[in-house]
Amino acid sequence: MAARTGERKTQILHTLAQMLENPTAEKITTAALAARLDVSEAALYRHFSGKAQMFEGLIDFIEQTLFGLINKITSEEKSGLRQLEAMIAMLLGFAQKNRGMTRVLIGDALVNEDGRLQVRINQLHDRIEAALKQALRFGVTQQEVLTETDVAAQANLLMSLVTGRWHQFAKSGFKRDPVESWGKQWRQLLEGVVA
Repeated sequence: MAARTGERKTQILHTLAQMLENPTAEKITTAALAARLDVSEAALYRHFSGKAQMFEGLIDFIEQTLFGLINKITSEEKSGLRQLEAMIAMLLGFAQKNRGMTRVLIGDALVNEDGRLQVRINQLHDRIEAALKQALRFGVTQQEVLTETDVAAQANLLMSLVTGRWHQFAKSGFKRDPVESWGKQWRQLLEGVVA
């Protein structure tokens, strides 16, 4: 029974993420979600106490995925600059593959939802920026990045680029590819930073 419960929760979250992929959709309600799953609303409430808890499940998935990949990058890649490039490429690629999750990452899907959900997304952004800052610091110690580089400002600039790309992707109805021209932009971003 526990496996079925876990499977049903996963199915609910997967369906919610799919519904979020429609940028022109009406506000997602538990009734609409239940109808899409062909179950009663009561069946949803057997797995989640409410819609906020469902969104928390999506945020948990995003956090586990992104930070699992960031940890893999930092443990396998020995260059601070290559860590940085791989992290940003991964963040943009995640959005490209997970449209509904992108709407959660930019807070678009959380409008009119419980305020603590946006707080969690803001914290997630802060943690990503801290990982970028750490890679830059690592690059400074390896003499790949100029020592006079303001790593906090540079990490914020890179995080702004990522969130800007996420916004463009979602707000264009998923037409503006977040990884388009990334290689050229990466080289431009490094001007004046690389040692």
